[in-house]
Amino acid sequence: MTQITLLAGRVAPLPGSDRLSGIDKRPVDRPLMLGHQGFQGDEQADLRVHGGVEKAVHHYPLDHYAAWRADLGPLPLLDAPGAFGENVSTLGLTEADVAVGDIFRLGGALVQVSQGRQPCWKLTQRLGVADMARRVQGTGRTGWYYRVLEPGMVAPGDRTLRIDRIAPEWTLRRIWHAFYIDRLNPEELRGIAALEVLAEGWRRHALRRLESGRVEDWTKRLEGSA
Repeated sequence: MTQITLLAGRVAPLPGSDRLSGIDKRPVDRPLMLGHQGFQGDEQADLRVHGGVEKAVHHYPLDHYAAWRADLGPLPLLDAPGAFGENVSTLGLTEADVAVGDIFRLGGALVQVSQGRQPCWKLTQRLGVADMARRVQGTGRTGWYYRVLEPGMVAPGDRTLRIDRIAPEWTLRRIWHAFYIDRLNPEELRGIAALEVLAEGWRRHALRRLESGRVEDWTKRLEGSA
């Protein structure tokens, strides 16, 4: 079990921009209802690529913050949880030991890991580091999303308890490695495409690579036009 910091945020302009985002999450001091679409009072600006049932909750390990401070130097946003737009922050869980399909009791709710987080240009804008989204993608320090199996109340200081594992061999780290490092490995891509507990969009990515033999161009998403 790991104790959580619970965060939420409203849509607002990104720093130095008139483009809207809900990435500015702040710790809350009260319980929030978690439904199938996410936490009550939490918002996303672009529902084409953020939010929804497969991205209802964003979990980012506080474990990574020390590495980011070492990489980037002192940045005020890295002094406390919320820099990466996360709803849940913990110590003791990372992409290396969390697998797609893992089921957690989160306060009074039941959630399931649906996919890793695919970084976008909004991280770059938020942190003011020119290639931040690429750094996140390249390191695998991405965080992950949950789908909600059973709604319930979640409070600051509640604990996450892993209660089941559907596909423990398919860690988030392994899937990240297949998508971003060993990118055209047919055996790994076939396994990902057949992984029923993985979000459908990521399964389609794997299938398209198998069929085309090519890797998608993520430039627009990383640099600001998606």
